[in-house]
Amino acid sequence: MKRRFDAVSKYIRESDMYLLILCVISSIYGIILIYSATRSQDTNTNVYIQIVSLVLGIGLYVLFSLLDVDTIADRAKILYVLSILFIATLFIWGTEINGNRAWLRFGSFGVQPAEIVKIPYTIILAKMIANFKDKKTLSAPLSLVQIVAVFGGLFIFIILSSSDLGSALVYLFILIMMLFVGGIDLKWLLLGLLVLAGVILLAWHTSILTDTQKDRILAPYNPNIDPKHINVTWQATQSQYAIASGNFLGKGLLKGPMTQAGSVPQQYTDFIFSVAGEELGFVGCFLIVVLLLLLIIRTVVVGIKSNNTTGLLVCTGMAAMLIAQTFENIGMCLGLTPVIGLTLPFFSYGGSSLITMFAAMGIVSGIKMRPKPARFRSYSR
Repeated sequence: MKRRFDAVSKYIRESDMYLLILCVISSIYGIILIYSATRSQDTNTNVYIQIVSLVLGIGLYVLFSLLDVDTIADRAKILYVLSILFIATLFIWGTEINGNRAWLRFGSFGVQPAEIVKIPYTIILAKMIANFKDKKTLSAPLSLVQIVAVFGGLFIFIILSSSDLGSALVYLFILIMMLFVGGIDLKWLLLGLLVLAGVILLAWHTSILTDTQKDRILAPYNPNIDPKHINVTWQATQSQYAIASGNFLGKGLLKGPMTQAGSVPQQYTDFIFSVAGEELGFVGCFLIVVLLLLLIIRTVVVGIKSNNTTGLLVCTGMAAMLIAQTFENIGMCLGLTPVIGLTLPFFSYGGSSLITMFAAMGIVSGIKMRPKPARFRSYSR
């Protein structure tokens, strides 16, 4: 018994309990918002699933924090093959929800492979970039081709199997941030952005993008596309109305007219921010932003204080994932960015999303637990 107690005490001392507490607080806040957004339904299935996912997420946080990320990274090739195969299952068993065939359904519970694969993808990139950096060949063309090939393979599989552009773009943002922090020659990043612009133009002027997809992309910046707000801007417009009506303190939890009437489509998933805006006002929205900002800052700090390049890059990738999804989700709720179906980390309904986020933060905690260079030991907390 004493050994178990000592093991638990040691874990609490060495792991990142601040990060875990932030994750749990954010998730509980999200569950409260989900309950408010779905309580008019006959059952509370969504709430129960989210609670179960929270419990599983805490368990995975502990498990992943005990794993050595360098040991995992040494199996990068196996991770990549398994990631490709996992996403490829969507070709056979994928279920379409809101226009994206991005889910594997198991009764009431759904798994989104592109969400889960973000973790091995980040670790694989971190290992590759760290290896090339150690060999001083990160900016060599052959190294960049290999890195881009890893990203490109997953990106193409996600698009072809599910048409989930939102998740695929998160993968791109993770790649850019990790290369930047890894120290790539900026001329290659600039060239990459120019190539990306060319690809976007090609997709725009061919049949790759449908007219509806083009309208969704342009709608936040061109009011003439949907002047009556009844087509591609309907969701975002309803969300803006809900948020604006909340003013500073909101109309009260469980008392938002639009939320309780279900006037905002997908309000418990992609548009959970609008629930906070209407019922808890500016204060409720500000609290969400603060919690996510603290999670991002904590992740970055752990990376900076880590003992090796791989740890720094993994934390960079996890922070990039949080930044991309937070910016895009809140932006589309405010009508500032296109509606592309990305969840708000820890807050939106989604078991696979919540579990993935806890596992990702567990890896960050594990990086904190590893021994540090002497210059960092006085800053271990």
